[in-house]
Amino acid sequence: MDNRSNEKKQTISPSLPSGFNEFLPSDQILFNKMMDTIRASYESFGFLPIDTPVIERSEVLLAKSGGDTEKQVYRFMKGDSDLALRFDLTVPLARYVSLHYGELTFPFRRYHIGRVYRGEKPQKGRFREFYQCDIDIVGNGTLSVLNDAEIVGVIYQTFKALDLGGFTIMINNRKLLGGFFESFGVSNITEVLRAVDRLDKAGPEAVAKELTELGISKECIEATLKLAGLCGSPEEVLSEVGKWNIDQELFRQGVEELRTVCGAIGAYGVPAESFKVNLRIARGLDYYTGTVYETFLDDHPELGSICSGGRYDELASNYTNQKLPGVGIAIGLSRLFSQLKESGLLKETGKTSVADILTVPMDDTVEYALRVAAAMRKKGFAVETYLNGGKMGTKMGYADKLGIPYVFVCGESECDEATVTVKNMKTGEQINVPMDLENGIDITV
Repeated sequence: MDNRSNEKKQTISPSLPSGFNEFLPSDQILFNKMMDTIRASYESFGFLPIDTPVIERSEVLLAKSGGDTEKQVYRFMKGDSDLALRFDLTVPLARYVSLHYGELTFPFRRYHIGRVYRGEKPQKGRFREFYQCDIDIVGNGTLSVLNDAEIVGVIYQTFKALDLGGFTIMINNRKLLGGFFESFGVSNITEVLRAVDRLDKAGPEAVAKELTELGISKECIEATLKLAGLCGSPEEVLSEVGKWNIDQELFRQGVEELRTVCGAIGAYGVPAESFKVNLRIARGLDYYTGTVYETFLDDHPELGSICSGGRYDELASNYTNQKLPGVGIAIGLSRLFSQLKESGLLKETGKTSVADILTVPMDDTVEYALRVAAAMRKKGFAVETYLNGGKMGTKMGYADKLGIPYVFVCGESECDEATVTVKNMKTGEQINVPMDLENGIDITV
């Protein structure tokens, strides 16, 4: 006798790997709406879409990285190919521009929204797979600093459209900071800037201790903390900086670029109260060479920067001899969404469906219900048809549970009279109206 049919089937636990996310439809709808809002904002400024492969050759992806970055990369062999998952969207952009240099029109304005991967320790707001939303303007040889002002305009419009409340865009210039430290004879400027970048998280005492360990003089540390305390309108901060009388060329360049950028921001419709010059914004990455940005929600500074980036002189020096300066920003969408969700700042819609209308056939009226659905789609609405049997209460409960605003009942009398019974699921109001099977009817969603 065959006992195999009596053996208990072993099931595998349906769990996710650590650091990876997936959403139920209600959250996925909200997430997609945020993504679509960001995409629409980027395109309204003329940025062009690109999408690079998730997998790159390791020698390309890791050409300039090292230390912690290389340790976090998902790397593997497939046959003789040494491959890796992209850990950001900037390195793929550098490779892309170098590869297609002769086919692109410069300045090249691109946006890229996609998943990236980092094998770091998962923690609050940090994942191993997450979405980034990047824009960059890449020049061929040169790139006017007025582009740096436009980036502020994009940040402002994007976060106004996301409707997350008040926010402030913080601006600084790495030349100003670099020149400041060079005037004190500091040589390890990159390490010092990384320390300054941790001021908000670590506090002045911890940063002062770190700077001391880096061999920075007490005089320079005191001046650094004073400089880093300057934050306000461009007029206020630059006026104060002018009193320092620092005779250093790089410092002067930084001040002048900052003045030029801030002077042009208003032309992009950014109100003066929405941006500040903040001289402690340093950005820890060493490839930033000019303007740097960070953006904060006014009522929720605990969320940290929700959008950051800056200017760089050499985007693709590892892949080409062409000089390709650029400026750009990134929004870490997965991190931002999770923080907003956890803080209760997302505006829930209650919808777990993207449909505006559910058409419900009765008895033998399926064909009529499908024709009604087609007419309403032609009108521009998202329409689902309920094709399972069951009582009317079950069908209405289905629409209610998914948050579908309208149900169109298509019974025999509606079919005979070319009408539909429209039920507003929010108010409970129900009316019978003539149905145009070519062009649909008007409703307000």
